Amino acid sequence: MVDQRIKRLAEILVNYSIKVKKNSIIALNFEIDAKDLALECYKLILQKEAFPVVNSSVPGFSYQYYQLATEEMLKKKPEIELFKAKKTDGTISIGAEYNTREFTNVDPKKISLRARVNKPISDIVLKKNNWVICEYPTHSLAQEAELSLDEMEDFVYNACLLDWKKESRKQDKLKKIIDKGKVVRIIGENTDIKFSIKGRQGIKCDGHRNMPDGEVFCAPVETSTSGYIQYTFPAIKNGVAVPDVRLEFKNGKVIKAKASKNEGYLRQMIKTDKGACMLGEFGIGLNFGIKKFIRNILFDEKIGGTIHLALGMAYKEGHGRNESALHWDMIKDLRNNGKIIVDGKVIQQDGKWLI
Repeated sequence: MVDQRIKRLAEILVNYSIKVKKNSIIALNFEIDAKDLALECYKLILQKEAFPVVNSSVPGFSYQYYQLATEEMLKKKPEIELFKAKKTDGTISIGAEYNTREFTNVDPKKISLRARVNKPISDIVLKKNNWVICEYPTHSLAQEAELSLDEMEDFVYNACLLDWKKESRKQDKLKKIIDKGKVVRIIGENTDIKFSIKGRQGIKCDGHRNMPDGEVFCAPVETSTSGYIQYTFPAIKNGVAVPDVRLEFKNGKVIKAKASKNEGYLRQMIKTDKGACMLGEFGIGLNFGIKKFIRNILFDEKIGGTIHLALGMAYKEGHGRNESALHWDMIKDLRNNGKIIVDGKVIQQDGKWLI
C-alpha cells in the first residue's frame, strides 16, 4: 500500500506547484527509485485530462555517457530534448539518486562542456516558469545524511508537507525589505561580504519551484560584490564535495578561490564560462523545520538561519542579468555569530529575525 504521505506530496506537486490544467502537456522526469511518487503524479495528471510525457532515468547511464562520449558527442545539440522542452506546458522533476558520488571521478571539463550545450533547454523551461523539482527519500540520500531510511522519510515529508499558502504569506515581509533594499552585507566567521541589490526584486519561494521550499532570494547587481566569504558546509556539485570553500570577490568577480579538497574542481567550475565567476543569487533560508545539513542542496539551502550565494546563472524573474551554464549554491550558516545587514540595519542576527 502506498504511503499516504506520497499521495499528499503528489497532490501538492500537481495541484499547487505547477497547477496542471486540462489538455496541458506535462513532462514528468524522475529517477527510477522515485517511481511510487512519479506514478501518483502520473495518475493525477491523467485525472486532470492532461497529457504526461514520461522520462525515467536509470542509474549508471549518465556515468557511462561521460566516460565514453567523445568531445564531438558532448558538443552535439540536444535537438529532441529541445523539441520536447518547447512543446511542454509544465515540468515535474523528481530526483532519487542511487549513488550520490557517481560523478566524483568524471572529468569536470566534460560536465561543464555538456552543461553549456544543454543550457538552451533549461532556458526554455525557466522562461515558461511552470516547473518544480523534488527529491524522493532513498537509501543513498539517507546514507549521505547519516540517517536511517525511516528517519529520512520523516525528514523529507516533514519539510515538504506544509501549508504552502500560509508559508507564502509569512515570506511577504522579507520580500518587501529586499525589494526596497540597496546594499546587503553578510558578516560571519571568516566572512565579510557585501553587494548591491538596488533595483532587484525579491522572489518568494513558496512551493512552486522547489519541494521542499522556503526561501526568499534575489540577484545581486553583477559588478557589485566585494569582500570574502568562507562557506560553512561542503559545496556539492554533480556529486563532487568541495569542503571549506573560501571565495574572495572584487568588482563582482571571484579573484581568489580556495578549498581544503577538490580545489581544482572548484576552479574548473568557476571557469565554465564568463558568468560563472560572478554571483547569480543571494538566498535566505526560511524553512526552520529543516535544521540538519544532509548534503543535498534542495534541502540544505532552505535551512532556517542560513544564507546561500550561488555562482553563475541568475534567474530572470528577479531581474538578474548574469548568464552562465553554471548555477552552484553554496551555504553559509549564520546561526552562530552571523548577521544579515540591509542598508545598515541588522535584520537577522544569529539566525533570529529582528524585523
